[in-house]
Amino acid sequence: MILRQVRDSAADAEAVQELSLAASADPARPGPATVPTPLQPARVRHLARTDPAGCWLAESDGEPVGAVLSMRREGLWTPSLFAVRPQAQGKGVGRLLLERAAAHSRGCLRGMVCVSASPAAARRYRLAGFTLHPAMRLTGRVDRAGLLDPGDIPVHRGSATHRHLLDSVDRRLRGSAHGPDHELMLGHFEELLIADALAGSGYCYRDGGEVKLLAATTKRIAARLLREALARVPDGVEARVEFLTAEQEWALDVGLEVGLTPRSGGFVGLRGMRPPAPYLPSGAFL
Repeated sequence: MILRQVRDSAADAEAVQELSLAASADPARPGPATVPTPLQPARVRHLARTDPAGCWLAESDGEPVGAVLSMRREGLWTPSLFAVRPQAQGKGVGRLLLERAAAHSRGCLRGMVCVSASPAAARRYRLAGFTLHPAMRLTGRVDRAGLLDPGDIPVHRGSATHRHLLDSVDRRLRGSAHGPDHELMLGHFEELLIADALAGSGYCYRDGGEVKLLAATTKRIAARLLREALARVPDGVEARVEFLTAEQEWALDVGLEVGLTPRSGGFVGLRGMRPPAPYLPSGAFL
């Protein structure tokens, strides 16, 4: 078996995409709870450029059997994707991949990962030193009668000109900015929502019915952003909000107001830090 860095190429992006699809079909897959989307090939190439030392591909007889993507941003290390082909599991492939990716975390005081609900996933990241915080997901059709009056906090569409605000909120909540990841998210997610008022500031990415990432300096701002994001979900489209830990009760309350159903949804793993709040992480970019 050969381990090599993921290259910034269409072939490697396709290989990682195929591995992720194969692993996601296995209920015991031990990795971050990420679902393959059209964004993924772009994400693979993005991380191969920004974090080559954190992105590895395992090959056996010339065929890809496992992959890991991870990134470090200002002292925060985040595994973003982990996938091992089902028939290659139990043979040490995953352990070797994570060891290579973990070397990219040297010098990082903090870590964050979104983990699937499988026991193997929980075990692997607990052994890697992450504290696992049980999480929920909210799903369902938005009951627009439950959307409250937005009050006096305006929300508007954001752009690359708001990078300073995004980085400032990120650093306050998780100790590090997303940096170049915002460029990719701005180019691929449907909409960035911004709230910036005397009461605080925050932002939210949404794509179709999914809330992809939300960060704010106060719960009031966070709830306003979440309500606005859910109000913009197209009619007939199911809404989805993931990785709510116990610290995000404000988000649970908003979801219940608009008729969404809460269910168990894996874990948010943290190392060297407490759960950021109010914050809804992205499975892809944390």
